[in-house]
Amino acid sequence: MNARDDIRGRSVAWVFAASTILLCCAACGGSQHIATSVASTVSSVSVSCAPASIAPGATSQCSATLQGSGSANLAVTWSASAGSISSSGVFTGPASPGQVTVTATSVQDGTVSGTAAVTVAFMIPPSKHVVMVLEENQSYSTVAGNTTDWPYLNALIGKGALPTNYYADTHPSIGNYFMLTTGQILTNDDSSTQVWNVDNIARRMLAAGVSFRVYAEGITQGYVGGDTGLYVIHHNPFAMLSDVAGNAQVAGQTIWPFSQFAADVAANTLPEFSFIVPNVDDDAHDGTPLEADTWLQANVVAPLSSTAAFQAGGDGILIMDFDESLDRDTAYGGGHVAPVLWGPDVKAGYQQTSATIYQHESMLLTVMDALGLTNPPGATANAPPMGEFFVQK
Repeated sequence: MNARDDIRGRSVAWVFAASTILLCCAACGGSQHIATSVASTVSSVSVSCAPASIAPGATSQCSATLQGSGSANLAVTWSASAGSISSSGVFTGPASPGQVTVTATSVQDGTVSGTAAVTVAFMIPPSKHVVMVLEENQSYSTVAGNTTDWPYLNALIGKGALPTNYYADTHPSIGNYFMLTTGQILTNDDSSTQVWNVDNIARRMLAAGVSFRVYAEGITQGYVGGDTGLYVIHHNPFAMLSDVAGNAQVAGQTIWPFSQFAADVAANTLPEFSFIVPNVDDDAHDGTPLEADTWLQANVVAPLSSTAAFQAGGDGILIMDFDESLDRDTAYGGGHVAPVLWGPDVKAGYQQTSATIYQHESMLLTVMDALGLTNPPGATANAPPMGEFFVQK
């Protein structure tokens, strides 16, 4: 065999061998074992941020969970409709309140993203020492800036906060007291002594184990009866709520003569919520505004000022509200009034800058938020919160 035949023979052998291999692979299903690349895809991105509600300028940690196939790239890029967010998902709220949308977008596939909502709102600081005092029948203009009739209260405005767009809900008094405790007007009959079985702040405090006391001038412990002396029951809504008035044990624990307030302050045993009912001479209803102002300074603010709760680092919140304006002022139902807030977490010297209209249901919401009570009753559920008056932490 010459060289040419040898080459020809080897060529045939290679062809035969190659054919055999291909046949073998086909016969044994070898094509199923040929390595192929699996496409890597991202199908969805879900986002969560905790906490979901923050104060302006506060932070929330956001995280993204991606669903995909293959060796998908699980990295995301972050963006926010307001404020800012870092590459690690730390969201910093803007200076103004509002709803912010946080978005995480897949690095591998920019068409796939997920979102979460973060509420930026002025927050009410928690408090174990909320004190509310109700004064009577004064308009905003007869109080704010009137240093002749209300010298001390105006001095306190300089140290505390003044809602300038705050209105009572109705005339006469009783409906406003019920709005401050139930979120409803219930009645406009000042002579009514009906006991109401409706959702209210007393019910919520009892259910949550939040301590509270009513300190009223002119009555004895546990008294839930009608007018006596200078005390009028329609200035004490707790005495007309079934959770208190319908339970002698609860009434005995929560309804106290005003003298007990000084004793509790001195002993550092104030409850988490105190509701003070001055008599009709001391709340400016029958007495003069100056008499009410002097009484407020000597009997409420001065004692509280000596307690740790109302000094730097404390959590005390004092609310001095007016039930209604003068009868001729019917704006928003009960007229323009001038409540004052004071305490370590209240913005010092702050007068409202927002255009928000506040009413008694917002004040009830403020109290409930401070006490950690949820699901506010009645109109309170949709009332604008009053967090702008507090220091944001």
